Amino acid sequence: MPCHSNTQMALVALAHTALFLALGYKLGQHWTAPETKKDIPLVNGTNETEEEIDDSEDEEDIADGDLAAVKAGFLEPCKLVLVVRTDLGMTPGKIAAQLSGLCAHSPPPIDAFLVKHWERTGQAKIALKATSEDQLLELEAIAKSLNLCARSILDAGRTEVAAGSRTVLGIGPAPVSLVNEVTGKLRLL
Repeated sequence: MPCHSNTQMALVALAHTALFLALGYKLGQHWTAPETKKDIPLVNGTNETEEEIDDSEDEEDIADGDLAAVKAGFLEPCKLVLVVRTDLGMTPGKIAAQLSGLCAHSPPPIDAFLVKHWERTGQAKIALKATSEDQLLELEAIAKSLNLCARSILDAGRTEVAAGSRTVLGIGPAPVSLVNEVTGKLRLL
């Protein structure tokens, strides 16, 4: 039976400590959010300033609030809500295509730590019903007034829906209690 001295055991413990510190450092680098440009206001996921947006053709876009202001507590659940217009009579395949369109667009300047928290807490996604475009616009305005990320899809009009129709709205990810202030009275899809 081999006999280990206290010196050998201390060296092994030191080696293990160094290994775990290095591993923790590498994981921390991987999960750290990239720095954002604070001097350029981001509106609608672009580098356009609010004045440039005001001069654009689409005057229905609502400027984002302070998306970085929304924080979740350590154990606070987060969710992403997808609100679908039911008055358009879209087929399930069309709804799925519209919802996937939310993911295909350039991501908004949302806090990366909030997204990571949402991913760690189960990535809850809830589909809800809206009855009109006006209701979607109202929900989007309320969400943005609460500094939530809110994005809608305008259909290209190549299949079932008229061009320019606002079909779905994504809100979040954000803390459940905050999202419920906007969508708490809507019914499940």
